[in-house]
Amino acid sequence: MPLPQLTVHRHDRRTRALLTLAGEIDLESAPLVLVYLERCLRDGMRAIDVDLASVTFCDCSGLNTFLRAAQQSEALGGTLRLHHPPTVLLRILDLVGDGFLLLGPSSGRPPSPRADTRATPVPGPAHRSVRPASVFSGDTR
Repeated sequence: MPLPQLTVHRHDRRTRALLTLAGEIDLESAPLVLVYLERCLRDGMRAIDVDLASVTFCDCSGLNTFLRAAQQSEALGGTLRLHHPPTVLLRILDLVGDGFLLLGPSSGRPPSPRADTRATPVPGPAHRSVRPASVFSGDTR
């Protein structure tokens, strides 16, 4: 059975990162998502925005990944915010009551990495300066 493909785009600006994910986040790919989120934190990113507009599926393992990364980010004085989560993830967040931890105030699109403050999103298309990378199980580059 082939593994679902997950594509990750990352764009950094000072201490802010925008991760754009496309594909499925499940038990197989959630550890890879965590690798990318932890890499952002190791690289000094303190505001991480995750655009999920192109994610077709995200289950509880994806939610656990985001909650863990949000906890790590908060411990370092940072934030992690999800934007455009898929319907199934919104349902899970509603059921467990953790939406406030990950969604925060939303303007309908992820803040641009050019924004210098966490609270002020900058409208415009998401910037993608990092080449798309197809990620398969075990590959973290």
